[in-house]
Amino acid sequence: MQRNFFTCFSTQRNLTLALYIASIIALFSCGASKNDTGEHAPKPNFIIILADDLGWHDVGYHGSEIKTPVIDKMAREGVVLDRFYVHSVCSPTRAALLTGRHPSRYGILTPLGDPPGLPKGTVTIAELLRERGYDTSISGKWHLGAVPEARPRQYGFNTSYGYLRGQIDPYTHLYKNGDRTWHRNDSLIDEEGHATDLITDEAVRFIKKSRMENEPFFLYVAYSVPHYPLDEPDKWVEPYKQTIDNASRRRYAASVTHMDDAIGSILKAVKNEGIEENTFILFFSDNGAQKSWSSGTQYGGKFPPHDVLGDNTPLRGWKASLYDGALRVPAVVLWKGRLSPGVVTESLNVADIFPTLASLAGAPVTEELKPDGINILPALEGGSLPERVMYWRLMNGLALKKGNWKLIHKGRTPDEGADELYDIINDPYEKNNL
Repeated sequence: MQRNFFTCFSTQRNLTLALYIASIIALFSCGASKNDTGEHAPKPNFIIILADDLGWHDVGYHGSEIKTPVIDKMAREGVVLDRFYVHSVCSPTRAALLTGRHPSRYGILTPLGDPPGLPKGTVTIAELLRERGYDTSISGKWHLGAVPEARPRQYGFNTSYGYLRGQIDPYTHLYKNGDRTWHRNDSLIDEEGHATDLITDEAVRFIKKSRMENEPFFLYVAYSVPHYPLDEPDKWVEPYKQTIDNASRRRYAASVTHMDDAIGSILKAVKNEGIEENTFILFFSDNGAQKSWSSGTQYGGKFPPHDVLGDNTPLRGWKASLYDGALRVPAVVLWKGRLSPGVVTESLNVADIFPTLASLAGAPVTEELKPDGINILPALEGGSLPERVMYWRLMNGLALKKGNWKLIHKGRTPDEGADELYDIINDPYEKNNL
């Protein structure tokens, strides 16, 4: 009887212990499930890499004579955005990237000067992510205003580095009229070195710093090349002396390959820090290529004519036009372990980046922000997007695109000027005006 009692007690105790252990296992299993679904997964890091005036035919994976092994590898391992649309010049594209809105809503139709391009208090993607605990930084070209109240730290960037105005001398970092524009944290500085190397070194430092501090980060890397004026070390020019006859085009090619190698340093830093599978990386150009450039007065007249620069073929038109040579640019997204390699043929827009990154970070996009872009993650994952209208405006023209159709109006207002209509899918090179 006594033995039966203790046997029963022991059995009951074991059952209680087993139930307790099972509940602990279930609790941890529940936590693991939440991680699997992403509820408690670490927030992804974001790196946006922007080339300046890179043409459609200036990357290796589009058949260029220019060597871009790093970008080509990104294209093989990532998602190629075959119809990624930006604006035809630099400041409008940069405004759309940061705000998710058409830059014409801010009156930004051309490259900007010193006054602020974005209204005070504009919520950029940097500000939105910072509010969600992200460390935010820009390294490179700003070009949305150079006066103190228009600089990057006023628009959501914890740290800033690079240059504030338009294009610069790669070594002196001076603007075309000789003004200083190179800065750190919005304060002007003087520094030695090639702009491509300095911008890259700063980006790598930021990645290591954020990883060391275990913070999610948003890093915007805006290179100065291959925009004129071009001045490259011999190590980048020499490989093209046997393959490219024109000296100006050789310098252009050298600047692209130099940038490509620099992007490789950024990707290496991401890999070395062990964050490849938690880092969304987007590369694209701010607009299509410019045909040529020369000036006897800008930069003190020190640069020879750049008679051949980029190559947008087979697309039509150059930078500052409303043809696809200006608006449709090379673009690749790389997110190892999350996005499968492939090609997105749907039309995407630079304004889509804001709502896409916000969604991935779990940051609500309120009605007050009114983005014109949409979340394109479904397309990046192999799905489809709803049909929508894309819109561009310049000082002397505007354009609309919907489905197969692209309408270009050449005139300052809709009531003056001439129209052109293209079936952009069946006539991607805009040869047949309907």
